Amino acid sequence: MSKKRIVVKIGSNVLTRDDGKLDITRISSLVDQTAWLRQHDFEVILVSSGAMASGRGEITVSRRLDSVSQRQLFSALGQAKLINLYYDLFREYHIPVGQVLTMKESFSTRREYLNQRACMTVMLENGVVPIVNENDTVSVTELMFTDNDELSGLIASMMDADTLIILSNVDGIYDGPLTSEQSQVIRRVKTGTDLSEYIQAGKSGFGRGGMITKCNIARKVADEGIRVIIANGKRDNILIHLVERPEETLHTEFEPNTDNVSGIKKWIAHSDSFAKGVLRVNARACEALQGQRAVSLLLVGVTDIEGDFEEGDLVSIIDPHGQKIAVGRSSYDSATARDLIGHHDQKPIIHYDYLYME
Repeated sequence: MSKKRIVVKIGSNVLTRDDGKLDITRISSLVDQTAWLRQHDFEVILVSSGAMASGRGEITVSRRLDSVSQRQLFSALGQAKLINLYYDLFREYHIPVGQVLTMKESFSTRREYLNQRACMTVMLENGVVPIVNENDTVSVTELMFTDNDELSGLIASMMDADTLIILSNVDGIYDGPLTSEQSQVIRRVKTGTDLSEYIQAGKSGFGRGGMITKCNIARKVADEGIRVIIANGKRDNILIHLVERPEETLHTEFEPNTDNVSGIKKWIAHSDSFAKGVLRVNARACEALQGQRAVSLLLVGVTDIEGDFEEGDLVSIIDPHGQKIAVGRSSYDSATARDLIGHHDQKPIIHYDYLYME
């Protein structure tokens, strides 16, 4: 029987105490639970925050630093301390760990995407637990992931995980304000369910993202056929309980889409921020793309092209109202495509195999 693959995202609020320092006891417990999962035939990839918190108390800064410099300094110090902590804790179970530091732009081309997948695949094949984090020491603000929720979703998709578990400091998505005693956790979210009325904007205390980010990532990953769980990482043995008695354990679960999604479409789905250009389409093309049947985008349906791109680059597709409806890989460079706008009897500018609808 093949092993099931789980990606576990551990948020900053799970790994830190109220004073912002690392919660060593909590980290130790999560390592214990990860070891239990492996003993029960699960492959586990950890996407772990905590580098900033780990490094914050390691040095006294002699001058005031801007936010980017602080992040780079504390992350550089903290990542070494954090991975050593994981190494020592997993060593008690004779489980090897490997550090994977990545950046958003490292997923921008199909080649880099596959290279990272190959790296983590060989680690899993050899019994190594990959511990993934964004490389904050060199990432700049405009190219950063929203937070590790986005990164974990990309990793789960890239590695064809069965389940993505996002551990936060709340029990899931509530149907009302957290301050209200009447509010309850939404236990199951079916495909296509609109949760916007339940989700409040705002960021968590020590992280960059919030519940809106978690929900958007969860929906996208579930649409790709992966079960997604949002649960409270501060609850004792939460990972074990989610496996052994999920019905008794508070959490929100996004039901996975049962349709098969190709690997190339999974990459495209998480790479929309790397689009090099924009294709504006007419109403007829928009209607066809959003219909029940899979269709390619033809040049006859394109009304305008923005930006400069090469054949094989990703481009966004915009409807007549200015809304982005899809992203896909162009079969033309921008100059050739402009010359052929509105022409019939040409190959599609985006074949449906390389098209992801938003």
